[in-house]
Amino acid sequence: MLWKRAREVADAVTLPEPFDAETFVASLAAERGRPIELMPVSAPEGAPCGLLMSTERADYILYPTTTTALHRQHILLHEVGHLLCGHTGPAGGADGVALDAAAGRQLMPSLSPELVRRVLGRTTYTEVEEREAELVASLLAQRVVRPGEPRELAPDAPDGLRRFDSLFGGRSRRRAP
Repeated sequence: MLWKRAREVADAVTLPEPFDAETFVASLAAERGRPIELMPVSAPEGAPCGLLMSTERADYILYPTTTTALHRQHILLHEVGHLLCGHTGPAGGADGVALDAAAGRQLMPSLSPELVRRVLGRTTYTEVEEREAELVASLLAQRVVRPGEPRELAPDAPDGLRRFDSLFGGRSRRRAP
């Protein structure tokens, strides 16, 4: 069921061509009518790779300045996956993987401790939500790097290959005009 929902979410997304993560995030923000700000941060060793924070004004995606371009793209797609899936995190944060206040201060030293506490209280997700966002990110990333146009399998292709193709390929890529 998780795969099906993640596929539906990812298949509904139009990606710019050529793909650029910043362009994609900007077009998603315009489509949603709500700002999404990308914030590179100097993250200490062991800090989370990425973080989505939502406030009344905007959504903020934090990512480490020291990562590779490919990893950065995946982080952005993962955090966007949370937005696309409508994840808001549990009110109390009890079921999610919560950041503690010290990690929050390391990632966001310029924000007041009060604001960090308030935002972190709303920025935890269940394990299922994390898996769903990761699946959406992986499916979108696959569409970005898939070379050439999709091809149909031969009529006599083995069933195992058909199952694999139904999970990871064979879809037409939805691209912006």
